[in-house]
Amino acid sequence: MARRRARNRVPGSSENVLDEALSAQVTIDEHGIVTAWNAGAEKLLGYSPTQMVGRPAAGLLAEEIDEEELRSLAQLPRWNGRIALRHPDRHRLEVRVLAHKRAPDGGRPGEWYMVSALTGLRPEPEDDALVSQHHEQAAAGCAMGVFDTGLRLLRSNEAMRRSLALSEDDMRGLRPSEGMDHPEVHKLERVMLRALETGEPQVAVLYVPAPGESRVHAWANFVTPLKQADGRVQGIGMAYHDITEHYWARKRLMLLAEASTRIGSTLDVTRTAQELADLAIPEFADFVSVDLLLSLDDAQEPPPGTPDGPVSLRRAAHRSVNPGTPEAVVAPGEVDSYPEGSPPIESLRSGRALLYHATDPAITEWTAHDRSRAAAVRDFGMHSAMTVPLTARGATLGVVVFTRHRHPEVFREDDLVLAEELAARAAVCIDNARRYTRERATAVTLQHSLLPQALPAQAAVEVESRYLPAGARAGVGGDWFDVIPLSGARVALVVGDVVGHGIHASATMGRLRTAVLTLADIDLPPDELLTHLDDLVARLSAQQDDAPPPGPGAESTGDVGATCLYAVYDPTSRHCTIALAGHPAPALVTPDGTAKLLDLPVGPPLGLGGLPFEATDIELPEGSLLALYTDGLLESRERDIDASLSLLCQTLAQTPARLDDLCDAVLAALLLARPSDDIALLLARTKVLDTNRVATWEIPADPAAVAQARKDASAQLSAWGLEDADFVTELVVSELVTNAIRYAEPPVQLRLIHDRNLICEVSDASGTAPHMRRAHTYDEGGRGLLLVAQLTAAWGTRQTTEGKTIWAEQTLPVSPLADFTVLDTE
Repeated sequence: MARRRARNRVPGSSENVLDEALSAQVTIDEHGIVTAWNAGAEKLLGYSPTQMVGRPAAGLLAEEIDEEELRSLAQLPRWNGRIALRHPDRHRLEVRVLAHKRAPDGGRPGEWYMVSALTGLRPEPEDDALVSQHHEQAAAGCAMGVFDTGLRLLRSNEAMRRSLALSEDDMRGLRPSEGMDHPEVHKLERVMLRALETGEPQVAVLYVPAPGESRVHAWANFVTPLKQADGRVQGIGMAYHDITEHYWARKRLMLLAEASTRIGSTLDVTRTAQELADLAIPEFADFVSVDLLLSLDDAQEPPPGTPDGPVSLRRAAHRSVNPGTPEAVVAPGEVDSYPEGSPPIESLRSGRALLYHATDPAITEWTAHDRSRAAAVRDFGMHSAMTVPLTARGATLGVVVFTRHRHPEVFREDDLVLAEELAARAAVCIDNARRYTRERATAVTLQHSLLPQALPAQAAVEVESRYLPAGARAGVGGDWFDVIPLSGARVALVVGDVVGHGIHASATMGRLRTAVLTLADIDLPPDELLTHLDDLVARLSAQQDDAPPPGPGAESTGDVGATCLYAVYDPTSRHCTIALAGHPAPALVTPDGTAKLLDLPVGPPLGLGGLPFEATDIELPEGSLLALYTDGLLESRERDIDASLSLLCQTLAQTPARLDDLCDAVLAALLLARPSDDIALLLARTKVLDTNRVATWEIPADPAAVAQARKDASAQLSAWGLEDADFVTELVVSELVTNAIRYAEPPVQLRLIHDRNLICEVSDASGTAPHMRRAHTYDEGGRGLLLVAQLTAAWGTRQTTEGKTIWAEQTLPVSPLADFTVLDTE
């Protein structure tokens, strides 16, 4: 058959280049039925598509093919050779055919794609000029082919014939997509058309398996228009060479680069293990499992070496190319025992990555005793696997298994190197997460041990609190709160926030909280207490500056600083005195439901020094609600501080009957996710002491008034039904009033408070406080305060704006029914 030479083309005129009729194309399904028949096939054999589609292809054969030969042909991915066909006019026609087997895809059944060239069946002398021109322009050692302007092959060199495993006669007259049936080759034809249109050389990289192989190869293709002297394109030259090693090396580098950003995004062991599994699917493996030693469950150090015998591992993560991970025989979180000699244990014992094929004795012996794994290997066709130990800083943490069943190519040694790199990166991140989890658990334990375990009983306010540690990335901070009963039925409310996070911040918080408790015990006013606390923080900061730098791996202590709010509420007068050291002002909700932020002077944070703290006294109606908090409650990426404060006031204005519910409502309204900073929240609803439970007398500056004071106190106790406390109360009144008249300055005032306990207070205008001392054997005085201390639960003194107050507190007997609980027996 004579060949039609495609006409010469001017660059830019590539319309209608591809003439489908220049080759016969037929598809035949798995049952031998013709499913497609093009114009070239009609031209070759004379049958129209309507005559052939749906008919058995065997009717076209001039000779029958043996059944055994047909079965052997069905196993081939490609076949080429000559076939004797019968023309409608009954003459015999021998045709050179190239047949490609197409696998089922996306519901499409498998089929054979058969093609035969109708043109260019014999080389012509003018082809040699094109070949010579192309050789001058192509690189030496490349596979080369020369095509006409219809993209049909004219000539090829030995390297091209070897790479495609076809002779020149098999390929001549065919387009690239007909000679190799692969979607990537259509991309090459588009590049060749672009070269025709532009007249400029083009470059394309194709990813196609070599004939007879399943592994994808990368081919660098250089397409060159071959021109006449007048610039007309008379052909296309193509040269290509295999760059597969560079391609796979680049893919490995890209996977490793991706691992550095995707693995270890959080300090969570399970999440890190899952990130390793997710990264390897589907580019590298078809199924990945990550199993960790049980010792990591409690964040302990992994034991050295691996114990003899079976080893129990916990499945931390797995991932598959199949939805639902059906290959897995162990669910995440479950523990499985791996026998001695199994591939995962061999990797743990040796500390090396190992490569296996499904037929290796280690795999067959393991699966012979494990039916579930044997079924998974059989059902999914797993053909190769790698087991890689997770090792970091000399400790073995677990093992990761990579398996392939959908990837046609088995794992190779270079895959084993990549698996080791991925596992090494993941192991370091898992170890970091494990160490952080252990350190965070220590810090949280320390933090909770330093916070109040239970709020003390007192009658001045109803209180509820919440404490939320920061999220894992920020670490535990130094927020704290306290409710401190004071003398005179008063109560101190404290909220503070230490700068920084970690164990050092928690320890600093413990020192400051202890200091506040100590200073509160001596009844300092809020502004004076913050001044003493400021001095303490300044000393701690100076000590830290003078300390040697921490050793390698030790936690940096950073600067020492804090903010604090200290408030004292008196239920007898309804007065609340508040002082701030760099801390957010509290919110107040009055009984009528009005919520607002208190406008208070804010002093500098603790540790800066130099500026005084100012206390503000406010009178609160009974049932008022005070909300004290740290700034972590207000911080949010979604809104600014003003919006958070407004939302806080709106939520507090709801004022549920139970403070416990209100605490939950506040956190739910202001927190959208795990907080980035610690949060301490303290809600206090004020109470007022009944005036019938407070008795006050002005005492004349006359020693004779002591007796009358005792009588008045005794009478008041009788009125309260506290006759049992009469003896001790008369002694305390006598001692404290006598001392005030003798050593202090008028006016002198006696006050009895019947709260949970009985409080006796004597106030005077002197600022000099008494102190208790041991009286010597022959001393006539000095035993009064000693007796008071021995007979009462507590005593002390506090400074006031008018002078001082000395107080003593007696514990009252508890009613027998006070702790009685009625049990519901129904």
